[in-house]
Amino acid sequence: MRLVQVALDLPVPRLFDYRLEGAGDPAGRLVKVPFGSSGKPSKIGVVVGEIAHSDQPVERLKTAEPVATLPVLPQEWLELCRFCAQYYHHPLGQVMAFALPPLMRRGKRPREPKPKVGAGKTASPAGYDPTADQQAAIDAIGGATGFATFLLHGVTGSGKTEVYLRAIEAVLAKGGQALMLVPEIALTPQLEGRVRDRFPAARIVAAHSGVSDAARARAFLAALTGEADIVLGTRLAVFMPLPRLGLIVVDEEHDASFKQQEGLRYSARDVAIWRARLRNVPIVLGSATPSLETFYHAMSGRYTLLALPERAFAAAELPTVVTVDTRKQTLQDGLSQELIEALSVRLHRREQSLVFLNRRGYAPVLACPACGWISRCRRCAANLVLHLADRRLRCHHCGLEAPIPRACPDCGNLDIQPFGRGTQRLEERLATLFPDARILRIDRDSADSPKKWQTLLAAIHGGEADILVGTQMLAKGHDFPNLTLVGVVGADAALFAADFRAPERLFAQLMQVGGRCGRHRLPGEVLIQTEYPDHPLYQALIGHDYVSFARQQLDERQAAGFPPFSHQAILRAEAHALDDALAFLKDAVSRAPSLADVTLYDPVPMRLFRLKSRERAQVLIESTSRPRLHAFLDAWLTTLYGFKAPRDLRWHLDVDPAEY
Repeated sequence: MRLVQVALDLPVPRLFDYRLEGAGDPAGRLVKVPFGSSGKPSKIGVVVGEIAHSDQPVERLKTAEPVATLPVLPQEWLELCRFCAQYYHHPLGQVMAFALPPLMRRGKRPREPKPKVGAGKTASPAGYDPTADQQAAIDAIGGATGFATFLLHGVTGSGKTEVYLRAIEAVLAKGGQALMLVPEIALTPQLEGRVRDRFPAARIVAAHSGVSDAARARAFLAALTGEADIVLGTRLAVFMPLPRLGLIVVDEEHDASFKQQEGLRYSARDVAIWRARLRNVPIVLGSATPSLETFYHAMSGRYTLLALPERAFAAAELPTVVTVDTRKQTLQDGLSQELIEALSVRLHRREQSLVFLNRRGYAPVLACPACGWISRCRRCAANLVLHLADRRLRCHHCGLEAPIPRACPDCGNLDIQPFGRGTQRLEERLATLFPDARILRIDRDSADSPKKWQTLLAAIHGGEADILVGTQMLAKGHDFPNLTLVGVVGADAALFAADFRAPERLFAQLMQVGGRCGRHRLPGEVLIQTEYPDHPLYQALIGHDYVSFARQQLDERQAAGFPPFSHQAILRAEAHALDDALAFLKDAVSRAPSLADVTLYDPVPMRLFRLKSRERAQVLIESTSRPRLHAFLDAWLTTLYGFKAPRDLRWHLDVDPAEY
């Protein structure tokens, strides 16, 4: 009988002592343990190691029972979880529970038979020779003998995916495994199909929230046992155990969806970099618009920059970007005369167009011009969006729905009106302007399931649509050969957002969506409607000049002391009353340790201060030294976990926050 420590899925930063029978190293075993008073159901935990002594008398310790149907988790997986628990200051048991598939965290093994494995690892030919720039990138990645971080900065259509596939091919040829992360579930099926076509004899498993619990557990076990050759998935795939790991790829590394915003608030990109360093393997970060932090590291020499400045197909040139000055125009539901004429030209040529508006629904708000009533969400500090197609008002934050009122609820006025516009309203106006055109709207409402999404994509590729009306779902990862025009509506709002990352995200979004057109033999054009045509951001877009835009943004951030020139964390609290959340944070600040080069700002309500009937506030912590910031957080959290907060209050820490 040995003494071991077990990590349990509990919101406390401690391990629990148990007795365990059996020989061998117990670390990594999944065990079923009694917890709490008798009669309560047992919990599934992970043994993190053996101990010589316990603070409790040995005779009082309960016995852990190994889950014999599940394999032992490898040491590298345990180290990865420990790193996340330490860096993101999150309880280790909750990190491990998050990293495990739902079936395994319940102590179960999937019953479905394993898919058949191919007989070899021979790759199918690419079909074309790489460009000189692509070949230089492939050679650099293949020549890495250990840990190295590469930034593959390529314009849209430059063939970054081909570089990934050739690098993976080299790893498979050596008997290794590859991990490829993508930002969106919507991109996974398309990329998975391309990877399967390229590597028909390799076993490829997908890991994302769209697969079933059984499929995710099977993928986890296949990766753990080394049967899987390629793991392809979204941010949660970074926790897949891979004993023969030889390469990590993070596609669209700038994408905000790599940052988890609930529970364990981790950055999959950053965790992937740490994991590559732990396993001493190369990692490739790919993007046409790298995050400013990544670009800064490449410029400072910490990362190796690999540039793809031209499109992979010689006949495909970058699209022409034009700003349309809307200050002296009367728009037709947000559409300028120039954009309407450009759409008409493409219809005449039988080419496809995309009108991009990153706001779904019919209108952002329904309002009464008589008394000023607007359709607010009673659960959130946000408006209910008008969805005319469904005859509903809907909150895009909490999902609350309500019928459209026949009259103003406050004054009875019958003339309540929609203000602003969404994709549904644009679709309606375009149908009026072009009655013979086949118009297809693509947003979270029309593509609310993987099956619908695939049906819509098939219709686009099959030439069954003339004009696409879409949100950011169409902004990246798609290749539509007949798309030659992109019109951007409503982009100006992000120029003056309070979030210092808003310009970076807007630039990335517009460059990505503009890159959907002109990718083959037909020339592309991007029309950006704006009241600020001379803004430096738009001028950089016209010149396809990410580098000058990035340098200008980095200069501004350095002057303001923003990341990457500082390091940040946010302590957030939420309660039924905002005063309770603010009082908790003020008390926390008053008990914070004093440490040089660490600044605590005053507690303030969050911008979206009410979400799902909970009031939210936060405190920003900042330092120019990452080690000092984490030393401060370690000491502070020891105090915070001892707080006796109101019963309904919840708090969490967000390290390297992406949202404010």
